[in-house]
Amino acid sequence: MKRMLDTYAIIGAGPSGLAMARNFQKHKIPYIGFESHSSVGGLWDINNKHSSVYKSAHLISSKKKTEFTEYPMKDNVADYPSHTELCSYFNDFADHFKLKENFNFNSLVKKVKKNEDDSWIVETENEKYHVAGIVIANGNLSEPNIPSFDGNFSGELIHSKEYKDPQIFKNKRVLVIGAGNSGCDIVVDAVHHSKSVDISVRRGYHFVPKYIMGKPADTVGGMIKLPFKLKRFIDSKILSLFTGNPENFGFPKADHKLYESHPIVNSLILHYIGHGDIRVKKGIDRFEDKYVYFKDNTKKEYDIILLATGFKLHYPFIDKKHLNLVGYTPKLFMNIFPPTQNLFFIGLLEALGIGWQGRYEQGALIAKTINAKNKNVGVYKDFLETQKSDLDLSGGINYLKLDRMAYYVNKDVYLKKLEEFKRSLDF
Repeated sequence: MKRMLDTYAIIGAGPSGLAMARNFQKHKIPYIGFESHSSVGGLWDINNKHSSVYKSAHLISSKKKTEFTEYPMKDNVADYPSHTELCSYFNDFADHFKLKENFNFNSLVKKVKKNEDDSWIVETENEKYHVAGIVIANGNLSEPNIPSFDGNFSGELIHSKEYKDPQIFKNKRVLVIGAGNSGCDIVVDAVHHSKSVDISVRRGYHFVPKYIMGKPADTVGGMIKLPFKLKRFIDSKILSLFTGNPENFGFPKADHKLYESHPIVNSLILHYIGHGDIRVKKGIDRFEDKYVYFKDNTKKEYDIILLATGFKLHYPFIDKKHLNLVGYTPKLFMNIFPPTQNLFFIGLLEALGIGWQGRYEQGALIAKTINAKNKNVGVYKDFLETQKSDLDLSGGINYLKLDRMAYYVNKDVYLKKLEEFKRSLDF
């Protein structure tokens, strides 16, 4: 066993793991990283077996709203970068700050175990490490969520995690189940290759175009801070001008207001529905042979079904008792701190417009917490007491009560609290 009792372990070398590594470096905290793949980038490296991206995958937020502030993306990178551009960006970021030197690649963490003195053991396939603490940064988009359906489908049934190339749809009758951002991307991919393509949806969505007045949609407005309800009203009116009413394209009426769930940043699907190339179907009742029976008592035959049904959190290497689970989601102070000591999460966070810089700021708070623990016990203990409070990070937004929405926050409220807590750790 390698004894590294002043060192913190980072699990994962995607954007969040790199954000944590950079903050440890800046705050002079020794760290060691573990990444199961051969390089950095996480899901954005399509060659990573845990990656959920596909050939046509791009960011749904613009580069300027997503990049790390201290390392902007190059001018020649697209407004909405592809996974290839993003993988290069993360490699360049890691090389620029010399972060790879502290990572063990091709090193899958099999188990972590907490000791009585609050230190931790990290066990990989080949080694054991005794470290001061753990930062979990392995992402939330790698373990497929596969719902159960009545009956059996005798055609090909795959999850979007397995999807890489639209050639699999060639000359086939295709059904995509689920209309999240990936589902809408993939159904548009299928248009160009399939014999026919349908999308099955259970609930309605709000659609956002990628460009408004020639600019990335998430960069338009924001110069004047408006009360949230007024902003939502104005944004809803603007969106209706650019995308129309999704109900006119066959989608159910949205069961939530704008911003209460992640919108669909894709107007191409509406374009192809309007041209008859994609048809919207109701939710699934059952499967029978190659037939799918829908909730509206219609049925149709398909060759391939793709489940765009999202992902679930997956931490197989740690005892669940440390996760402070509420349902399937860890309950964490600031989406970072469980009650278990010397254990931190980074990246278990979603908020419109928060980007990777939001994860970077999480890393800064973690690093300042550790420095306070090591150098000013009084300040550290005060912060531990603060962690017992129950914060409302919603900013008045009534997020949908879904597992995948459990770690959504309001960006402005969250970043303001991050800054407040970072200042409280100054000494």
